Amino acid sequence: MKQLLLSIILVFVLIPLNAQDESKKDTKKKGFVIDSTSVFSLDKTIKTLYKTISAEKNQDRNWKQFKYLFKPDAKLIPAGKNNEGKYNARYLSPDDYIKNSSKWLKTNGFIEREIHRKVNIFGNIAHVFSTYKCFHNQKEKKPFMRGINSIQLLNDGKRWWIVNIFWSQETKKHPIPKAYLPRKKPKKE
Repeated sequence: MKQLLLSIILVFVLIPLNAQDESKKDTKKKGFVIDSTSVFSLDKTIKTLYKTISAEKNQDRNWKQFKYLFKPDAKLIPAGKNNEGKYNARYLSPDDYIKNSSKWLKTNGFIEREIHRKVNIFGNIAHVFSTYKCFHNQKEKKPFMRGINSIQLLNDGKRWWIVNIFWSQETKKHPIPKAYLPRKKPKKE
């Protein structure tokens, strides 16, 4: 009787452990995993956003993690000149962004780094002006693009959600204002 009871206990203990191991293998086969702690602080949410869209040429991005950052119905809104030279905005869901951008990002390499941040918080909402510069790889010294991400977030009491990202690239006509750039360190004499 003790052996039967021990066998039953082992079955109930070992099967779930084995299932967890299989689940981990499946996750690795299917791709990236989601770090659920990435949304517990505003800072980590922003850092995870930059991390998920940045990778060297021919490297995949963790699109599962990227989508995890966004509230349902969130929008990514690039602003810039259209083909007629007029300023315009396009409204994309996270899935639209992935569909429209993933091939280019992977083919060319895209590393986006935050260089400055201004944060305003009221209650459970936050607005972040996040200045960025972009490179094709980690070794590049000079960015091929700079701009500002205007990121709106909501804290539901459990985590931060990105509600919208509205961004524009720097141009000669519209350089990034000094208020949104890192302060230069004074030279020592």
